[in-house]
Order: sequence, then structure tokens, then C-alpha cells
Amino acid sequence: MSKDIITAIEQIERMKGIPRETLTQAVEAALLSAYRKNFRTSHKGVSVVLDPHTGQVHVFARKTIVKEVKDSTVEMSQAEASRLFPSSRLGDEVEAEITPRDFGRISAQTAKQVIMQRIREAERTMVFDEFSDREEDIVTGIISRKEGRNVIVDLERTEAHLPPHEQVHSENYRIGSRMKFYIVEVRKTSKGPHIALSRTHPGLVKRLFELEVPEVQEGFVDIKALAREPGTRTKIAVESRDEKIDPVGSCIGNKGSRVRHITDELRGEKIDIIRWNEDPKVFIADALSPARVALVELNENTRIASIYVPEDQLSLAIGKEGQNARLAARLTSWKIDIKGWNPQREAGEGSGRKEEKTR
Repeated sequence: MSKDIITAIEQIERMKGIPRETLTQAVEAALLSAYRKNFRTSHKGVSVVLDPHTGQVHVFARKTIVKEVKDSTVEMSQAEASRLFPSSRLGDEVEAEITPRDFGRISAQTAKQVIMQRIREAERTMVFDEFSDREEDIVTGIISRKEGRNVIVDLERTEAHLPPHEQVHSENYRIGSRMKFYIVEVRKTSKGPHIALSRTHPGLVKRLFELEVPEVQEGFVDIKALAREPGTRTKIAVESRDEKIDPVGSCIGNKGSRVRHITDELRGEKIDIIRWNEDPKVFIADALSPARVALVELNENTRIASIYVPEDQLSLAIGKEGQNARLAARLTSWKIDIKGWNPQREAGEGSGRKEEKTR
């Protein structure tokens, strides 16, 4: 059995990446468990040592040197101790080898079962440690199967779950598809680490920009705010820390290459990139892009922004089913009231003004 143990440890170390020391400790714990079971001992001073070079297994028991032995499991005579441990004295504790002659044959099967259990536990711990620090990060996986409404994603070393409420309704999660996901939660369970993914989280868009745009990744361009309706549209506000860098241009890329890669990953989701501005009037007007805004009036007490746009821009400002105005409100943290603009309003002829409200 000694050669088999060493061979198994070497193979598992290569295939699973589990350190040899961890495996050796698992084997020793397994063999100790097998010894206690088969030889029916409760002596707490028993230990099992596996020679990492030869694979030989040795069982030791801690015994006290006494004049007269009353319990051989925990005591050793002074005469025997003098022969095995010449420098020992009466009352000393020694580690005496008690390896049974047929220990390997008796314990092989039991040890194998416990070894595999410990190896699975070690592997689960390694996977948990690997992903526990990656919450709010992005990961690439392959869709392997579906369990009810849950999508199971293969992350190579483990599997993760994409629950229904984190799925984009317009996306087709075909088995074998490779996609990027946002890690929302990593927790331990009795069956191993549970990793929950998302395709709807705003953080997915933010992380994609960090991957695709070096200026964002290096901190020269900040993502100040982000509002998203998964599968249809996202508005993102960016600011440059370097006056020589155009934050919007950096995110769009040469001929739109950078933002196009992100849009492709999001399966066609449209992205509006807006320059951040500390002046709320300017910021709100830009947030309603692509509509042209004529006037912005703010009520600081109610946090309501009254937005006036040319009447031919009214439907564009509001957007389909109010989406453009809704995203602009979430991006700027202002309630938005959009009204049609008639130039005659300045002359006191407000009767020609049409109003629409969207919050």
C-alpha cells in the first residue's frame, strides 16, 4: 500500500493542485481513524506518521516509563525503555512505535474512503478561498446545463449558479455558450462553495469598462455614476483625472471599438456615455442625451428638475416607455419633469406649451 499512497498523492497534487503537505496530513488523519476503528482504542496519545519518501506508515503511542506496567497502552517498563530509549528516565514520556504487522491490509479500504473525503474537503476549501475574494468581480464561464430556471455555469474548477432574477430576459443562455458574469455572492455550504452570478447587475457593465478601457483600469478615468436597465440600455457618467484625457472618447475608443466590444458582450445592450459635471443643470441636460435640452430649472427642496425641450425632441427625451428619462433620473439622482418647450414662453405666451411628466 505504501507505493500506492505516494503515487496517489503525487497524482492528486498534479491534477488538483492541492499541496503535498495537505494531502499527507489527510492521509495520516485517515490512517489514524482507521487504526482507532479496527483496533478499538481510545488512547489520545496515538499518532500515525507517513514517510513522504518511502510511503511507509508508522503508528506511535505516547507512553510513560514506569517501574511496574499496569496498562501497556499508556505505560512502558523501565527495562524496555532502557533498551529502546537509552537516555530515558523513570517518569519520562516516549513515543513508542506500535505499528501492527497487518495494519496495511486491515486499514487500506477504510483509509481510502477517508482520504478521498479529506481530499474533497481540501479541494472545496481551495475553491472557496480562490473565489471568496472575487465577489463584485467578473468571471468568464461556459453554460453547462439548466436546472429548472437556474443556469449552471462551468468555471473550470467549480460550478456556479445564475438564478432567474439575475438573468436578462432577452438573452438566450444556450448550453456551450461562453459569457462573462458578475460574482454577487460566494458562501460555504455542506456541498462546497456556492457561487451566485449575475448578468443584470450594474457592476457587470462597470467591470467590463475596466477590462476594456485601460484609462479606467489605471484610474485616469473614473466611473462616477451608472444606471442600467439590463438587456436594453445603460447610461454611464465618466470623469477624467487628467485634463489631457477625454473620458468619453477613451470609453468609446477608436471608431467606437471599445464600447462596441462591451455592447457585444451584453448582447446588443445600448450604452450612453456621458461626461460627469458637478453642475447639476449641465449634468442633467447631458444625461438626457440624445435629446437636446433647452432649459433646466431645479428645485433644491423637492429635488425635482424641470426640463424644457423643443417639442420635436419631447418623445426622444422621454424615450420609449419613459426609459430615457427614467435612466437619466437614476443616473443624476434627481426627479425629472420633462416639458415641451415653446420659444414664445419667454414672451409670456405659455398657452402653446405642452407638458409631459416623467419620474
